[in-house]
Amino acid sequence: MFKSGFGALKHGLSGLLVVTAVLLAVSKPAVASDEGQAEYWLERLGPALNMTSYRGVFVYARGDRVHSMRIAHRYNEGMIEERLVLQDGGSGEIVRKGMNVVCVLPEQGRVKLDQIIPSGPFAEAFSNQLMPLGRWYHSELVGEDRVAGYETVIIALAARDAYRYSHRLWLEKSTGLLVKSNVGEPGGKVLEHFQFTSLDITDDISDSEFEIRTEGREVARKLDDPAGNPGLGMPPMEGWELGWHPEGFVPAAAPRSGKGKAVAFSDGVAAFSVFVEPERKVRMPVGASRIGATTVYMRELEAGGARFMVTVVGEVPPKTARQVAESVQVDDALALNSADQ
Repeated sequence: MFKSGFGALKHGLSGLLVVTAVLLAVSKPAVASDEGQAEYWLERLGPALNMTSYRGVFVYARGDRVHSMRIAHRYNEGMIEERLVLQDGGSGEIVRKGMNVVCVLPEQGRVKLDQIIPSGPFAEAFSNQLMPLGRWYHSELVGEDRVAGYETVIIALAARDAYRYSHRLWLEKSTGLLVKSNVGEPGGKVLEHFQFTSLDITDDISDSEFEIRTEGREVARKLDDPAGNPGLGMPPMEGWELGWHPEGFVPAAAPRSGKGKAVAFSDGVAAFSVFVEPERKVRMPVGASRIGATTVYMRELEAGGARFMVTVVGEVPPKTARQVAESVQVDDALALNSADQ
């Protein structure tokens, strides 16, 4: 929603990352603005993403592209279980049980996944309660609404700098579950939109709803436990260094795929990943591209006689992705190792 490096993201993870995005939308004000109340709801959001059990169908729009997925999510004896099924644009599914993830996209072949999958179709960033969001976003409770039959509150997150987007979140009142979201540029231009069209928040979800039903060759992947990475400080880059990233973005996960080296960063709301891998025989286009709020910036890099492709992808503005990519430096050891292969 995946092949090595950028291909892995393009053919699979991007679909999940896309749904994580949140945009500015016009809503009917129904309650007084209160930053303290907004913070209360934001504190509920992270646990709700993991610990609320539900099933439903959601749609997400990126620019002029609109897709839908069916999801079942259960928090069962301390373990997250989840099944995402494509509803249009071809068949496929992703099933997660704890840290074991299986992904089947028959039209593309089996997907090899080495990235932590977000809990539900939302940014993993939202589950981190340690981030000082107030330094990077101004939060405000701006209204109430109904989404998929559930009463919600509306939280606006206005970016305090030009390195990130602004967000608007609709949270279900009884659980704090994110049921609708927008992400956009300062000034109100909507770039991406997510919303449940049908939703059933319930603990009555059977084991059968988490079984793989799509035919195809099965390859399972055990993911690294994010509990082992508190998300503080810089992780080992294993052969490359990142010279710059926007303030507030800290390591969120360290995915690896084949020979590529990657690190993900989050500011508690948005996230981007940096992939560094040996350049392939087939040249990839360099520069920036954007679909909705998701930017992909690719840059060629030469070091020690070896050539690398640096890819930055995530829900950040193009200029942010470019500055991150241009700050990457490959050390001699990784360069020599890649040149010998």
